Amino acid sequence: MFLFRWIRRTITLVLLVALIAPAYGVSQVWRAAKNPVVRQADVIVVLGTAQLNGRPGEALEARLIEAKRIYDLGYAPAIITVGAGAPGDRTTEAASGKYWLRTHGIPAKKITAIEEGRDTLVSTKAYAAIMKKRYVSDVIIVTDPYHCKRAMTMANDQGVISTCSPVKTGPNTVANSGYKYLLREAGAYLVYITVGRRGVQVSDHLPGADIVTKVLP
Repeated sequence: MFLFRWIRRTITLVLLVALIAPAYGVSQVWRAAKNPVVRQADVIVVLGTAQLNGRPGEALEARLIEAKRIYDLGYAPAIITVGAGAPGDRTTEAASGKYWLRTHGIPAKKITAIEEGRDTLVSTKAYAAIMKKRYVSDVIIVTDPYHCKRAMTMANDQGVISTCSPVKTGPNTVANSGYKYLLREAGAYLVYITVGRRGVQVSDHLPGADIVTKVLP
């Protein structure tokens, strides 16, 4: 009888977690996307995404446009672009972003390109290390709305105080993003806060993948 009750309670607990955890992830990602808070910072970081031979793709260009907008408004005195290149690329996401910003009026001395990272965590560790060397700690992350929560959480875990300024244009605004992006980011956020913080690094840069699935050594 005791064993039966224990099994029933265990099953009930598992079902509750299975229901509550996804709802929690979705709510956190949605809230960060819909209610961004941006304040003065030491630096603006543009997280990388696809580029083609030095020309930013639509999603990356939208991030660069937003970074320039808040830089021009005086939210931060410098910009960091971050992101490596895919195999076979002649340049990197970071270099592509820096070139775009330079050609759109941002002084080169105000831009640092960190050509590292093909996923959010590696990119975050790379720019956080540079910030620490410069003895600065406040960052505005520019990325897609549904990506804000995870990007800020990773930054905070690296000792960086972060806010997020999501894109206002391009294919990945809240209005243009499908529910799959929301669910993917909710899943990726849950994976990070449950196992990612414990040293299991999970890539979120998988060509053609709809959900984070690959565990890196």
